[in-house]
Amino acid sequence: MTTFDPRSLLYRHITPDEAQAITRETLGRCDDGELYMQFIANEAFVFDDGRLKTADYSRNAGFGLRGVSGEMTGFAHANEISAGAIRRAGETLQLLDPARAAMAAPPRQNNRHLYSDASPLDAIGFAEKVRLLETIDAATRARDPRVAQVTVSLAAAWSVVEIVRADGFAAHDVRPLVRLNISIVAEANGRRETGSFGIGGRRLYDDLFLPETWNRGIDTALAQALVNLESVAAPAGECQVLVGPGWPGVLLHEAVGHGLEGDFNRKGTSAFSGRIGQRVGAKGVTVVDDGTLLDRRGEGRRGSLSIDDEGTPTQETVLIEDGVLKGYMQDRLNARLMGVPATGNGRRESYAHPPMPRMTNTFMKPGADDPAEMLARMKNGIFAKHFGGGQVDIVSGKFVFSCTEAYKVENGKLGAPIKGATLIGDGPTVLTKVIAIGNDLELDEGIGICGKASQSVPVGVGQPSLLVDGLTVGGTG
Repeated sequence: MTTFDPRSLLYRHITPDEAQAITRETLGRCDDGELYMQFIANEAFVFDDGRLKTADYSRNAGFGLRGVSGEMTGFAHANEISAGAIRRAGETLQLLDPARAAMAAPPRQNNRHLYSDASPLDAIGFAEKVRLLETIDAATRARDPRVAQVTVSLAAAWSVVEIVRADGFAAHDVRPLVRLNISIVAEANGRRETGSFGIGGRRLYDDLFLPETWNRGIDTALAQALVNLESVAAPAGECQVLVGPGWPGVLLHEAVGHGLEGDFNRKGTSAFSGRIGQRVGAKGVTVVDDGTLLDRRGEGRRGSLSIDDEGTPTQETVLIEDGVLKGYMQDRLNARLMGVPATGNGRRESYAHPPMPRMTNTFMKPGADDPAEMLARMKNGIFAKHFGGGQVDIVSGKFVFSCTEAYKVENGKLGAPIKGATLIGDGPTVLTKVIAIGNDLELDEGIGICGKASQSVPVGVGQPSLLVDGLTVGGTG
């Protein structure tokens, strides 16, 4: 019985030996760099307004050739993996200065695999995928008469990558990725509000098709929409904020995580630049980025990678420990220029993009406080249970985040749900105002997408409940 080798999708018009020889030929004068080859298949289904609106499928393959000399980078890409195309791309690199030092050492080899090589696109048929969306739509509409609109989406990707260096190093990875989203609009008394749920990760569709999974999704999204139907205008001003566990870690990702990426700190443009060894947060605040995380099923989380997009094995990187800044997330280029090891955070959206330092799964570790006691300590404030979008300025660390589900807190008890609340602050200051850290660490369900420099990559976030002593809340109440 012949076993299918996913790498054969990359080597249809070129052999591995030829790829190695051409890489040595085109990058031999550079300090660093790689030939990054990729095959990727995507599918996406959207069921909206009671019918299938979108059924997309694509297959694509190509390469990116990057050469690095000093701080200068040359990069070229094409959607044809052949000897001729790679050599033509190599002509771009002739503009680089010759290497002024010995070629950087290759990444260490890695035989750890965090996820299946199987493709989620092939494991389940088209009809069954559409039937799932129809079933979820019908079940949601039957759940409550106030449901006015339902949108269900299902998506998967399967990517095969090979990284080849001029020094003879080669590494490959096969990466599955799936996601299910349920969005509900509820209507009552002329008012409409929304709720949503998403789940995914680096695995097959498997449990996304189980009734217990999508029924939990319906219940979660519907509860959020119905709560928001009862919401009142959010108060404005500075107050204590209790931030819930899990997905609200997206605030940590935006307000703190981007500021801890190596490129911003090498250039001195981050609020955390030059502060290694200094206190940047309250005692007990420990933030890590970990690209090796598995979910409870023993499969890769959304931001997990066996190797990054330069071939470096991922790892747990401690960024802040007990409130003290310990390090940054590094790709090979910024690590070399800063004189530190790469941390496995060199990531790219696809073969058409060069790598840069990016987060994988970034979260705060749990503390010892009981979440119920944290709530009871609050006199007047808000409980932010779920977040939507946000913005951050890397230089200052200032952020603005919208809450999609939040409540007033009065004398230690949850009050009315509120609408239109935004949290305003800056990452470094928020970390110093954390006065309690819950023992209830949760990681998100696997829905994160992070954008930077026009590149999007899947990521994970998480945190325990956090009590912050003073955040500015924007509202209309």
